[in-house]
Amino acid sequence: MWSDRELEARATQILKEMYGEEAAFREGQYEAIAATMKNRRSLVIQKTGWGKSLVYFICCRLLKEGSNGVTIVVSPLLALMDNQLAAAEKIRLRCGILNSTVSVAEKAKTFQKLTEKELDILFITPEGLFKDDFQEIRPKISVGLFVVDEAHCISDWGHDFRLEYGKLNRVISALPSSVRVLGTTATANDRVVEDLKKQFGNNVYISRGTLLRNNLYIQVLKMKDRASRYAWMAENIPNLEGSGIVYCLTQRDCDYVTDYLIKNNIRADSYYSGKANAEEALKKFQNNELKVLVATIKLGMGYDKGDIAFIIHYQMPQNVVSYYQQIGRAGRNIPKAYTFLMMGQEDEEIIEYFIRTAFPSEKELCEVRDLVQEHDGIGAGQLLPFINAKKARMEKALNFLEHDGYLYFDNGYHSTPKPFRYDSAHYEEIKAIRYREMKDMQQLQETGCCYNRTIINSLDDHTLSDCGFCANCCGRLFPETVQASNLEKAQQYLESLQMLIKPRKKWAAIDDPGFKELSYKKIQYQNETGICLSKYGDPGYGALVRQGKYAKPPRFSEELVGKSARLLQQLIQDNSIQYITCVPSLRSDIVPEFTKRLADRLKLTFLELLEKTSAEPQKTMENSSFQCINALRSFRINDGVHIPEKLILVDDIVDSKWTLTVCGYLLRREGCTMVFPFALADSSQKED
Repeated sequence: MWSDRELEARATQILKEMYGEEAAFREGQYEAIAATMKNRRSLVIQKTGWGKSLVYFICCRLLKEGSNGVTIVVSPLLALMDNQLAAAEKIRLRCGILNSTVSVAEKAKTFQKLTEKELDILFITPEGLFKDDFQEIRPKISVGLFVVDEAHCISDWGHDFRLEYGKLNRVISALPSSVRVLGTTATANDRVVEDLKKQFGNNVYISRGTLLRNNLYIQVLKMKDRASRYAWMAENIPNLEGSGIVYCLTQRDCDYVTDYLIKNNIRADSYYSGKANAEEALKKFQNNELKVLVATIKLGMGYDKGDIAFIIHYQMPQNVVSYYQQIGRAGRNIPKAYTFLMMGQEDEEIIEYFIRTAFPSEKELCEVRDLVQEHDGIGAGQLLPFINAKKARMEKALNFLEHDGYLYFDNGYHSTPKPFRYDSAHYEEIKAIRYREMKDMQQLQETGCCYNRTIINSLDDHTLSDCGFCANCCGRLFPETVQASNLEKAQQYLESLQMLIKPRKKWAAIDDPGFKELSYKKIQYQNETGICLSKYGDPGYGALVRQGKYAKPPRFSEELVGKSARLLQQLIQDNSIQYITCVPSLRSDIVPEFTKRLADRLKLTFLELLEKTSAEPQKTMENSSFQCINALRSFRINDGVHIPEKLILVDDIVDSKWTLTVCGYLLRREGCTMVFPFALADSSQKED
């Protein structure tokens, strides 16, 4: 055991080895190291860029020198994990990493090194921690320090609670007293701190300093329409030194913003969950080969690139705490960084969707549990044909049921005898907090007070001092208006946007005797790639589509007819198309009426080729199995009609594409060789 004097001397020596002879600990850093090394459970709540990872790196070096076991760091993000790995290797720590990117062979080598005590520090995701293969070797590993990075994720009161993190409190409570435990975060308010103290156990050492960053120059830009925001970025980003991040709420917006920046000669790429080559884009950004990385919150926590010079929020974050995390990526190793907050007309609707869908409903949980009880050992994919729920919702229900002890997984899902109770009061309380947090974020836009002070007060750092350098303290930092030519250019770009409707190539798995032969088989008669005019509800044409659907009586505007005609003209000319038809409805004639006007504008012949045979709305079907079955039951070809060789197939809204897929299939089966779908708006949801 180190004496106090020996511990401080050796910790200081390691610091100087890392950063040079002039290096000194920041206020609170050594105290956190000492508390952790003396077998106390510690919680470090310090501002972004303070150096929280330094605490566990130095502790790891000290433990290594005393042969006191491996340090396990549970980390939520792959980007964050890569940063930590590079930093640890610089101070001669033998590192291992276990996450979804690691190959089977690499994992086996890491397991061997762990059991043979050839690793000093292991970075692992919470999912990896609970995998059976890791749990099998866990008894063979001597753990000296257990670190929970971004510890606020453990608490469901936190702004970024993650279900997989929720199991960590069980691990912490089961650890022997000889194992040191450290949690780190920059974003824990009083409520979250109290929750974490309970989960970490008695006598937790709390390291909590001021959250004020004295080099972040914050400005709020009041421009809610998309064109103004696009124009501002194209006009001002070239004038900003260094590289930066643009944050968007959706993956689709990431792609559009990236494309527009590239078209304006700004080196940009996008980064979000599931994107091909996302890690390659991140590497280019890390190496300063990009001016801008356009990202979702996937890059919001812990990512460390010391010279990020600006952060732009294209849309409003869900809450002030997330906003603090994200702007905290900037200015970590440079004296000054700019942050710009924009707020779009679409923000509230997107954020409300995230809040509304954060927890499974009681109905979803009961249906999933009942199905598992009925089909013991069933896999997640096998559940979909039995339950009318989106795949993501079904998986969320499974995760919650497993987390709360109502199911367990062992080569399939099995139920436990635990009596089911839906904790609606708790979920509703958290939702209410989320709505209040959204209002706080909206009020930040309108405040005349110091932005920095307002933000850290929201995290229960009750400083009374203004920063003196944000836009509210010292006046405008960058122009809030854009040149008319840049605005017009942005408007033209947004008006030209169109989404492709790519054909479905296989029938979904269908648990229905009438369609058994179609399960998982290639669709013999497929549509061509079609065109969708807009995103439903988006400013511009998406808003016009929504207005038309809810007008009394429902009717799409002439502006939509004109834009649709212009969009389809080249396709019609290139493919010598003479006919147009539409998806029929039993409830409204809004689509046939629109299609007839479109036919007149395009000088095409309108044909009524399809009949709707079922009144069950497709929008009530939540997954591919139910959507496919419903569409197949809902349409037929009218008797005695002539089927042309080529035609346009029109619908108002496209989501799953099953309606257009089935209607195109029926038309092609009867002799049509080419069916080109066209829809006014896409209503599909895509989260990160």
